[in-house]
Amino acid sequence: MKILNLIRKNQGLTLIELIVAMVVISVALAGVMSVINYTTLHSADPVLRHQAIAIADAYMEEITLKNYSDPDADGEVSRALFDDVDDYNGLSDSGAVDQNGNAISGLGNYSVSVSVVPQNYGPSGNEVSGLKIDVTVIDPAGESLILTGYRANY
Repeated sequence: MKILNLIRKNQGLTLIELIVAMVVISVALAGVMSVINYTTLHSADPVLRHQAIAIADAYMEEITLKNYSDPDADGEVSRALFDDVDDYNGLSDSGAVDQNGNAISGLGNYSVSVSVVPQNYGPSGNEVSGLKIDVTVIDPAGESLILTGYRANY
């Protein structure tokens, strides 16, 4: 008889136990949902960062492939006519564009600016003249990325 009474006492949960379990589960669920919400809100950041890096890299490659010094000493006013690295100083594009000024599809919300500054390299007396190139890309979320490159006179 005692065994039968012990089995009956352990068959169910009391109302207080159910309420405590519901509170514990809802607190845990609220924590999990806040993490999911945060992750969802920031899930596009890596894509924006990757696109900004690709844009900055494309501009940097275009710039560093140009001559160090101006071959014709003209003042080029159009990016399509830029023929040396220093021509890019002060370039500012609203939206990523190719070297001919054509907008790159899907990248219109990025802004790009370029700064070219003379800088000498090497030990004093054996300095090599060079240029420091900064390409700044601002993505649609407002995050700024600066890619720095150097071009020596060789």
